[in-house]
Amino acid sequence: MDTPGPRVCRIKAVLFDRDGTLVVDVPYNGDPDAVAPMPGAVQAVARVRDAGLPTAVVSNQSGIARGILDAERVAAVNARVDEIFGAFDAWCVCPHGPDDGCGCRKPRPGLVLEAARRLGVAPEDVVVIGDIGADVAAAEAAGARGILVPTPITRREEVTAAAEVAPDLAAAVDAALTGGAA
Repeated sequence: MDTPGPRVCRIKAVLFDRDGTLVVDVPYNGDPDAVAPMPGAVQAVARVRDAGLPTAVVSNQSGIARGILDAERVAAVNARVDEIFGAFDAWCVCPHGPDDGCGCRKPRPGLVLEAARRLGVAPEDVVVIGDIGADVAAAEAAGARGILVPTPITRREEVTAAAEVAPDLAAAVDAALTGGAA
């Protein structure tokens, strides 16, 4: 019986969730001054870029659909994220609410597919890193690899359901870059 060989890493891009993954989650944040990076996040993104890989952000922003935020405020917060981290190669944002039935809202695959298209890579060559089950479910639905980095708001059942879980963003990036397990 043949045993599987080492996992071959074909990663060509890394996509990050914004709130709770890259930056501290401030619900419905429309204030660029309230943006603060998660511990180690700036360094983790830099490591991906140092490896020569493009980066993108995939983010649900239902505050727009709910009338709490407008697209301009979300764009201002995203611009602040770019100032802190350096510009991402693509931003893909879903402005819809949970009941709108769109194809882009995570856990549906639309944001991941759109980011892969914009970066010029196949979805199966992408790693998506996020802090909730919807992030990894969107990755899986798109044919990408998802890595969950739990935070205190991540539900236990999301952690249990995730195929890969990393203790922090640095470990998730290590797993993505090496092709190893999280």
